[in-house]
Amino acid sequence: MQPDHTAAPAGAAGACARLDGTATGAAAGAPLSRALALLFATASGLAVANAYFAHPLLDVMADDLDLPRATVGLIVGATQVGYGLGLILLVPVGDLVDRRKLVIIQSLLMVLALLSVGFAPTGAALLAAMAAMGFFAVITQAFVAYAASLARPDERGAVVGTVTSGIVIGILLARTVAGALADVSGWRTVYLLSAALTLVITAILVRVLPAQPKQGAHVPYPRLIASLATLFREEPVLRVRAILAMLIFADITTLLTPLVLPLSAPPYSLSHTMIGLFGLAGVAGALGAARAGHWTDRGLGQRVTGIALALMLVSWLPIALLPYSILWLVLGVIVLDFGLQAVHVTNQGLIYRVRPEAQSRLTAAYMVFYSIGSALGSSSSTAIYAYAGWTGVCLLGTGIAAVALLFWAFTLQR
Repeated sequence: MQPDHTAAPAGAAGACARLDGTATGAAAGAPLSRALALLFATASGLAVANAYFAHPLLDVMADDLDLPRATVGLIVGATQVGYGLGLILLVPVGDLVDRRKLVIIQSLLMVLALLSVGFAPTGAALLAAMAAMGFFAVITQAFVAYAASLARPDERGAVVGTVTSGIVIGILLARTVAGALADVSGWRTVYLLSAALTLVITAILVRVLPAQPKQGAHVPYPRLIASLATLFREEPVLRVRAILAMLIFADITTLLTPLVLPLSAPPYSLSHTMIGLFGLAGVAGALGAARAGHWTDRGLGQRVTGIALALMLVSWLPIALLPYSILWLVLGVIVLDFGLQAVHVTNQGLIYRVRPEAQSRLTAAYMVFYSIGSALGSSSSTAIYAYAGWTGVCLLGTGIAAVALLFWAFTLQR
């Protein structure tokens, strides 16, 4: 049976992944204040919102730039491709340099990317700008790794849960704000306003974030990136949890990406404001994220994972009943999002125990599979909706959830 890894092993096999030889704040027992944890949650929520603004706006973005409806999932897919590249090329750098400087620079570059999206003149320019925005949006994961590195080992799961709760809230508010602004002043305003808010939060970060310089020997950048493969090869808990991440995020984007299409069409014909407010049904995910961190700290990670994956599978039954009542969809989204966030936080809580000195690289190795899953789910679901309707989307989501549950059960026997 796969262990929960409630203790952090640090044998000789891990030596090749410890590149800089430094001790993290967690290893040194440095406490992380509640106020600072909430700041990380707020900053993470603002950053991740940029990657989710497009979900309720796909139809108007496509119409404005003459993109075929069957390919609108590429808007989200481009963001996820950029996100995946950022995970590989940017996030690991947090184990090598001062994380404070890294997140500030990334925030400023994010502002430029948001402005490029807001002023994109063509569909091709939009896709390129969305990819760039996704590339720098990995600052969200830099914040998670930053917070985890400052937390004590016995509170790391709870801290990750707090930051992830901020991420969930950011996702939910992104849909609500994007829908309302699109109805009032167009989709471009969403990204231009976000650029301004990102500048504001960057100024706050400059004033309050603690420095976390690395004192070890310099490591060549290619070796730093290559160590991701080393971590993935040597740590079975990372491999299992990364594959679960790919499956659960493919499942959620299979629902969220095409959701605007049936809700904006008859018989519902909801406005973008209403569709954005509908996303608040997923607020249960924030509760799932916060509690899952505490449960993982208590050694219940495997039990939480199994129950949460089963909930994700069951949630597709009420989701499939959308043609009969929108209330069924609300129920399904609540259950699906709760299960997703519980698994996600549990995954992170477990992998961060393996190599406390490599939080940034662990985050990158894990989250790249999140990005792959999100890109696959978003790109395929709109095409399936175009050919098989809502029933086809629900069958795809059910199949992915079933594979995730079976994979988890199989790894328990190894």
